Amino acid sequence: MAIRIVRLGTPRHTGEGLRIGTVRRPPRGVPKSEFASRDFYDVWFPNVAPSLPTMELALAAKTPAEWKRFIGLYKKEMARPDAAHAIALLAAMAKETDFSVGCYCENPAHCHRSILADLLAAAGAQVIAEAPLGTKI
Repeated sequence: MAIRIVRLGTPRHTGEGLRIGTVRRPPRGVPKSEFASRDFYDVWFPNVAPSLPTMELALAAKTPAEWKRFIGLYKKEMARPDAAHAIALLAAMAKETDFSVGCYCENPAHCHRSILADLLAAAGAQVIAEAPLGTKI
């Protein structure tokens, strides 16, 4: 069993299982009743998304130093008890069933989901990471 890391709003992979949106906000302009059918997510779980101020830092990051600052702040947020418990829960669930987690960002290397993938793996989950841009999975 494994957790697949995905871009929300993209076609689902065969056997992907439940798709969990690990984002701070639902998709704009999409009726709630269409989140799953339009391949965004089946369940919204913002517990492991960056806080709004931290997310704004990520979106504004233009240099490696700015991105590194975002990573540090996001990891600090994920070390808090509520987020750490959520990560442990997802890692434990991955031992029983396949599912996916994701975000909307186009570039997985410049998105919190790449860091979340590392945190999930460190918690003992088998993670199927995305291929970098320009490559096929």
